[in-house]
Order: sequence, then C-alpha cells, then structure tokens
Amino acid sequence: MITLLGSLIGFLGAAFPDILKLFRERDDRKHELAILDKQVEMQRMGYMQRMEEIQTQAGITESQAIYKTYKVGIHWVDALNGTVRPVLAYAFFLLYAVVKLMQYEMAGTLSMLWNEEDQAIFAGIISFYFGQRAMHKLRMGK
Repeated sequence: MITLLGSLIGFLGAAFPDILKLFRERDDRKHELAILDKQVEMQRMGYMQRMEEIQTQAGITESQAIYKTYKVGIHWVDALNGTVRPVLAYAFFLLYAVVKLMQYEMAGTLSMLWNEEDQAIFAGIISFYFGQRAMHKLRMGK
C-alpha cells in the first residue's frame, strides 16, 4: 500500500511542475489578451482621432475654396465684395433705428423702444457676431 502511495505521490510530484506551467501559461494568455484588447482600443481611438483630423481638414479646405471664389483679382471689385455684409448690417441697423425713432415720435414713451423683442433681436445679433468670431478662431487653431 505504501508502495502504491509512494508511486502515486512520485507521479503527481513529477507532473506538478507541468501543472504549474499550465496555470502560468493560462495567466500569461489572459495577460496577453488584455494587452491586445488595450492595443485594439488604442488603435480605435487613434483611428477616431485621425477621422476627426480628416474632417477638420476637409472643413478648412472647403472654407478656403469658398472664400477663394470671392477674390477675382480686380482690386476695387474685391474691396466692394468685402463690404457687402458690413454695408447690409449698417443699413438694417439704420432702418431699425429709424423705425424705433418713428415709434417714439408716435407713442411718446420710452417703454416701446426697448421691449423683450428688441432685447431678443439685439442678443441674437451680438451672439451671432461674437460666436462667428470665436468659431473662426477655433477653426484656425488660435
């Protein structure tokens, strides 16, 4: 009986390093899979970042192409073309001021000159101009 028990212990003792090796390899494989998962995740993040860069560059290229059409090479035409938006803005502001002045002349009260609608219009215009400026700086990376 002791001989049988000794043989069994000897056999298991010889197999013990191989059993430990199997456990170690299993842990190594888990670790390698975790590393591969991290690498795949990092590549995916790099891919998403690259796609954002491509989209941003496409937007910049599109903006440059659009603004290039405004220049024809004739100095006075280019200058006139650059004044269209400001002249329209000043014209509409002048029209707005004239309408408000006429309202004041007709009603004789200041409460009609600066009501909620006027505040909303003013806030919208100012927000648009400052927002456009901020977005332009953001696009240009300044």
